[in-house]
Amino acid sequence: MYHRTRNRLVATVAAAGICALGLTACDSGDSGDTVTDKPKAKASAPASAEETTDDKPAAKKSSTPDVAKVGDTIALKGLEDGSKLDVTVVKVADPAKSSDEFTTPGSGKRFVGVQFKLVNTGTAAYSDSPANGAKVTDTDGQQFQSTFADITAGPSMSSDVHLKPGGKALGWVVFEVPKGSKTDTVQFAMNSGMANQTGEWKLS
Repeated sequence: MYHRTRNRLVATVAAAGICALGLTACDSGDSGDTVTDKPKAKASAPASAEETTDDKPAAKKSSTPDVAKVGDTIALKGLEDGSKLDVTVVKVADPAKSSDEFTTPGSGKRFVGVQFKLVNTGTAAYSDSPANGAKVTDTDGQQFQSTFADITAGPSMSSDVHLKPGGKALGWVVFEVPKGSKTDTVQFAMNSGMANQTGEWKLS
């Protein structure tokens, strides 16, 4: 727990210092904070011979949903020039089971796990503790930050991720949520949550 808290503090201070040391290091193209729930378009399958004729080509169907859900990818920008990620919410485990007998949710609470896939699509190296930039919201509007826990669904996301351009990272981020709460959305932002752009996925 100490190391996770320390990593969160260091990452937050580092992200804040980027803009403080020089405005040119930050993406000045953004006018303010934004939350996007628009997923990237998925590749469409080619039309078959039955779907196309010489005088009537097949209509091209949109493969992009209106709102991002589990399985969708959102393209996000960080604070630094050239800092970009494709972020995918791969799976959700609700409730999630602790992988050991010592780490358990508090009284009246449960673990919820979200598996994220990160792909560095930018020109700059990505270095962060991704769980710091993730949070879930329930249908009542209550928001919950990530917590330190390993679950049986799979390996946790590393607390110290370093990706060169084209690099990938995959792992679970765990949240502690009241048993009576129904999760509604999960959000993710770069730079330990301090980036101007936040991605949002619908869970229910």
